[in-house]
Amino acid sequence: MLNMAHESQDGLEWEHTLFNIIPHWTREPSISAIEKVSRQELEIPPEDPCHVSFYASGAFNKLYRVDYAGQSSLMRVTLPVYPHHKTHGEVTTLRWLGDNTSVPVPKVLAFDDSRDNEIGFEWILMELMPGLSAYQRWRMMTMEQKQLMVKRMAEIQAELFYYGKLYLAFKDIGTLHTHTAEEVADMPTAVTPGTIVAHEFFIGDRVKYDVPRGPFHSSHDWLESLLKVVILEQKAAFEKAEDDEDREGAEEVIATARRLLSIFPRIFPEAQEIAAQPTVLWHDDLNLRNILVDEKGDITAIVDWECVTTVPVWMTANMPKFLQGTSRSEEPTRNWYADETPSELAASVNGDDPLQLDNEGKCSSYWRHRMEYEVTQLREVYKKRLTELWPEWPSQNDTVKANFYEVVIQCSDGLFTRMINKWIDRFESGKMIGWDELLEEVQQPVIYGQESSEPQPDSALDAN
Repeated sequence: MLNMAHESQDGLEWEHTLFNIIPHWTREPSISAIEKVSRQELEIPPEDPCHVSFYASGAFNKLYRVDYAGQSSLMRVTLPVYPHHKTHGEVTTLRWLGDNTSVPVPKVLAFDDSRDNEIGFEWILMELMPGLSAYQRWRMMTMEQKQLMVKRMAEIQAELFYYGKLYLAFKDIGTLHTHTAEEVADMPTAVTPGTIVAHEFFIGDRVKYDVPRGPFHSSHDWLESLLKVVILEQKAAFEKAEDDEDREGAEEVIATARRLLSIFPRIFPEAQEIAAQPTVLWHDDLNLRNILVDEKGDITAIVDWECVTTVPVWMTANMPKFLQGTSRSEEPTRNWYADETPSELAASVNGDDPLQLDNEGKCSSYWRHRMEYEVTQLREVYKKRLTELWPEWPSQNDTVKANFYEVVIQCSDGLFTRMINKWIDRFESGKMIGWDELLEEVQQPVIYGQESSEPQPDSALDAN
């Protein structure tokens, strides 16, 4: 468990919106401080040039490019969403991958997992990897290049899964942790799963709740702790509620979480949960922005390993995030779609977003449906290649467990309460349905007998 009494989150504030909890910086990292630290860590002489510029930002981080002596590095400055543990886990994971696998990841040059430094935030100085995000290149890639990229992703996944399962099997669920010299004396390896660093355990006030935080010895312990987090959060929401509607909403989520707890034994039988089970490293945010590719579409790097954990092997039944989404079997015909609207054209031409994509004169619906169709085809490519490399992947039982995990993750969102209860009803009646299937079932609105062209909340669509 985490004792927040000694962990400062100075520099961070959370904004509670209708649908999300959003982190904000209460002060900006200093460019001059980043330059000073970079010069020290990279041993750049005072008389030599060193240029620091803003590069990109993520949910919890700001990235700065450091150019010096014909070289470039990235400084990743992070908000204290989970003081010490998030930075320590990311560094350990990157170094473990670099030492033990062929997965292309940035090399860690230096780091500080405390705020006791010139910058005043935790930071990681890492190698700048070549290539552009697959998100930026996607529309320029041929279907053959996309298929080759997906096959390579399946090979990377197989290496992670097989390495963890057969050779250096992790036995617990958690974020990779580097042990001290004293600890290593009693350990088979210097790196093992430790305290879990995952969004669902630290967003908002969740990091302060008194619940087990790993390493977890079983799927049951892990998901039970997560549901306890949900219940504690909703109890707090009930106490702060200003009207009956909000109080009723919190009570409904609590009841749903307890209902999920009640079906645990049917999905995770106690006999199977006693013995330690192998766990594998699972990147749960493999969207197209976190996959870098070259001009040919070959993968040059996988990035953003900050909240990656070891998970039970059954979690591998899930598709990588960029292959998730609504199915579409019929290829969209370009000429059947309207042209780009003036507002869409203005956004693509004058937008400040460097990742703004060229719609080539066609409306956004065409590109959304195009992506749905391509992802549907590419899922089969991924399944075929991964099954060739790992014939046991996946069993039907594993798919049920993976779906249960997705339901648990969505449990705290009151918007999904009815859907989750519908999923539980189906499960209890023996008519099992996947979470993605259920989403697809309810996200097919009909307007005057035709399919709606409005965007749907889907990760694969949002990425393109």
